[in-house]
Amino acid sequence: MQTLIINIKQLLQVRETSIKKVSGVEMANLPILENAFLVLENDLISDFGLMENCPKLENATIIDATGKIVMPSFCDSHTHIVYAGNRSGEFVDRINGLSYEEIANRGGGILNSAKKLNETSEEEIYNQSKKRLEEVISQGTGAVEIKSGYGLTVEGELKMLRVIKKLKENYPIAIKSTFLGAHAFPTEYKENHQAYIDLIINEMLPKIAVENLADYIDAFLETGYFSVSETIQIMEAGKKYGLTPKIHVNQFTAIDGIKACVENGALSVDHLEIITEEDIEVLKGSACMPVALPSCSYFISIPYTPARQMLNAGLPLALASDFNPGTTPSGNMHFVVATACIKMKMTPEEAINAATINGAYAMELSDSHGSITKGKKANLIITKPLHSFYEIPYCFATNLIDSVWLDGEIFG
Repeated sequence: MQTLIINIKQLLQVRETSIKKVSGVEMANLPILENAFLVLENDLISDFGLMENCPKLENATIIDATGKIVMPSFCDSHTHIVYAGNRSGEFVDRINGLSYEEIANRGGGILNSAKKLNETSEEEIYNQSKKRLEEVISQGTGAVEIKSGYGLTVEGELKMLRVIKKLKENYPIAIKSTFLGAHAFPTEYKENHQAYIDLIINEMLPKIAVENLADYIDAFLETGYFSVSETIQIMEAGKKYGLTPKIHVNQFTAIDGIKACVENGALSVDHLEIITEEDIEVLKGSACMPVALPSCSYFISIPYTPARQMLNAGLPLALASDFNPGTTPSGNMHFVVATACIKMKMTPEEAINAATINGAYAMELSDSHGSITKGKKANLIITKPLHSFYEIPYCFATNLIDSVWLDGEIFG
């Protein structure tokens, strides 16, 4: 089955040869074709170019994209889409002056979500989560990572990971699964951290491995949560089961966690609202992708990841949504890109690179997702008529999407 998209005003993120990621000054370069065509064959991109060279395809379905932008789908490398209920009450608590830490100390936060999840059936969690997944696909996401971490019990974590596996089986979107048993310490382990870490290592990980439920392992490496030494234990244990680390770090404090992550082969370090020169030096030359989550900063009023400092130092940067019930109840990557431009002073070119090709890298999907390249997945966004792709971040609260394509077909 062939589809020919013609008269594309701007075809974004065009890469003749597949690349893994872009870094530093390279991130300001977003390859674009003006007045272009794009050919999809079954679920893959098979050709593209200028309209003056457009092929005549006898049996192709023709889509006229006059005035429209076509770009690869967003690659959202950090979400917590699978959860039960919501935490709207805590939203009001924050408005009334309570901090994230104060809410957590009185049983809110992650422990609140864990209580709800363990009280909810696997079927109901799946039904709630699939609606969120369908929502983010309709908003232009074509590859997504989903974490566990709201179980904090053996059965709760397995239940979440099984839901992620079921979503992966039932939807035509690339899904990567991350085990985040080390999200917080359950109340009964508050004074005995090692006992909970032993539960993760000796009971959760072996069962996850038997059912092949995860691609990555994560921990909330932060003051008051998992220490550097505790996180190292978890990373080392995960690697024995083939799970590469992707770690929450430097959200509120910098405690040399990034160094530990890089030394343990982390694919990504995520949050980085607080970052030191030492952290930047550690990341230079490493294979680790820094990931910023600007809509989390927006929602809970914490600092934004210092993108300009990091890009000026030559680092790559990915953008992700952090979709979760407590600190970012949205997976809208359009808003993430816009917020990165507005609040982090990233250019539209940098932000789109961060949300596509670099996001794909942070899920080990660079060979199949994140750019308009022959042989890659035909996962696309076609916008409504726009003057320029600059309107994508400029019109930060407007739905600019005309259609979303997954595997060469319109979704929805």
